[in-house]
Amino acid sequence: MVSVRRRSRLSTSIQNELIKYFCAGVTARSAAQLTGVNRNTAILFYHKLREVIFTELAAETPEIFSGEIEVDESYFGGHRKGKRGRGAAGKVAVFGLLKRKGRVHVVIIPNASTQTLLPIIRRKVKPDSIVYTDCFRSYDVLDVSEFHHLRINHSKLFAEQSNHINGIENFWNQAKRHLRAYNGISKQHFHLFIKECEWRFNYRPVANLNKTLHKWWFK
Repeated sequence: MVSVRRRSRLSTSIQNELIKYFCAGVTARSAAQLTGVNRNTAILFYHKLREVIFTELAAETPEIFSGEIEVDESYFGGHRKGKRGRGAAGKVAVFGLLKRKGRVHVVIIPNASTQTLLPIIRRKVKPDSIVYTDCFRSYDVLDVSEFHHLRINHSKLFAEQSNHINGIENFWNQAKRHLRAYNGISKQHFHLFIKECEWRFNYRPVANLNKTLHKWWFK
């Protein structure tokens, strides 16, 4: 649950600097050194920024995707021995939908079953849209749904002309690369971090991230 944001006691100039570094992907510890504030102060400020992002995204009017949509799941968590990817123990499962040449939307899911994924797709995607997936069995139901379903067999190839899910996979790569700098994120706060990644993708470039976050923070 997101807590109520209290007004920061930091000067406006320091807040502006911390927001700038946050948008640029600089870690809180590095931002603390650059601005001269206490490390824990910078970490708390970053946490509050993520809470604001989470709250503002939740308050947006939901966009219903149409056209060409890529969907996929990914798994986040520390490095562990044993099975990776689908079925890996201790990972956080995230479902993503990406409108080609548009936005991405991510949802933390309890599992990757058809019963979990199909309702999310139906809430977020307009009927008659083209939905691209891999060959995971949970997507089989899309073959007899209100969507046009195309799938790519990754055991054979990763793209067949327009039939691919490279866009959503690129988002997963960007998100994991960004989160790797934090050397482990608690499950309690993971929802803030993954929504931050969604925000970074949808509101890029950095100049627009900075402008948007300033507006949200100081309103």
